[in-house]
Amino acid sequence: MYDGMEAMAKQQTIISTISNYSRQLFGFIRSRVKTNEDAEDILQDVWYQFSNLPAVDDINNIGGWLFRVARNRIIDKSRKKKDALIDDYSYEDDEGTSFFSSILRSDDEDAETQSMQRLFWDELMDALQELPEKQQNVFVWNELEDMTLQEIADRENENIKTIISRKRYAVLHLRTRLETLYNDFLNN
Repeated sequence: MYDGMEAMAKQQTIISTISNYSRQLFGFIRSRVKTNEDAEDILQDVWYQFSNLPAVDDINNIGGWLFRVARNRIIDKSRKKKDALIDDYSYEDDEGTSFFSSILRSDDEDAETQSMQRLFWDELMDALQELPEKQQNVFVWNELEDMTLQEIADRENENIKTIISRKRYAVLHLRTRLETLYNDFLNN
């Protein structure tokens, strides 16, 4: 009986906290990310982590804890996006050096490197536009928005194998297009 009352008290604390902090926390997160969807995802992660704490009443400053967790999630998400499988877009030369990866990850402020980076991303976006919409969506959601293939399958109400196939066709097309760009860079 005591465990049931304890669980009810915890549930009430969680409900009260969500009610009191949702708007502020969403505003804080939204001001630091690019889209409402990103902000909603991060907010959901914060509430999930909060609701899974063994003893929410032991937190001295709930607001401070929530904002700290949100800030950490924002940082994690921005790091993930920067590293978002850039290696899938790269090609290795004869010595195994990844050409595109080194260009894209470079912090070099050299005008030529920046120009190459812009050209690469322009070509990638153009190549994405050439894909059928469903392939394009799967690639963008998985590679650039960090959705898992299973999440995409659930969202689209499709079989996971269908989603994997769409991703494969998209990657094959993009590799072909980026290979041409790679060869152009090598010949300059």
